[in-house]
Amino acid sequence: MAQPNKDNPDTPLRSDAQRNRERILRVATEELTRCADAPLSAIAKKAGVGQGTFYRNFPHREALVLEIYRYEMQQVADAATELLATREPDRALREWMDRLAGFAMTKVGLADAIRLVTSAPGSPAKPGPAPLMEAAELLLRTNEEAGTTRPGVSADDFLLAIGGLWQVDATEDWQPRVARLFDLVMDGLRAGAPGRR
Repeated sequence: MAQPNKDNPDTPLRSDAQRNRERILRVATEELTRCADAPLSAIAKKAGVGQGTFYRNFPHREALVLEIYRYEMQQVADAATELLATREPDRALREWMDRLAGFAMTKVGLADAIRLVTSAPGSPAKPGPAPLMEAAELLLRTNEEAGTTRPGVSADDFLLAIGGLWQVDATEDWQPRVARLFDLVMDGLRAGAPGRR
């Protein structure tokens, strides 16, 4: 997804600038997950960009950390449409749940960095989950229309049902436990489904 140009918000970033920005975000996600106060200069160096390029994209730590959170969340949200284009609706929903789990476990690693930049008085707020809610709603409506899940399940219901995800310890072997939880949720969503239409 092309980011707007900061100098002219109606113009997307050039492709090389977009690649630099995404590379910075990938490296920063890894580094800040390891150490919440990793030096920005080390992140820029590891991303292979100069200080000017780095600070043009992210003028301060808060901007970088919150953009990582937004970027990762948007990647998961965008995956819903991509999966629906190539999978049956129920398979797309289940695979999207796995992507959501990956995001949740990454977010656990970034929690300290997010807390550092949002906890002081006057700090920016953590972005809300609107993109994830919209993606969940799209997947649920598509499944309902296909007859593969029970009717009337909202994105709020769905996120409440998978709430156990945020109780799983990311430092342990979390994938098998999360897979069992999500399989149970899918069984619940399929119960009462009218069947494929």
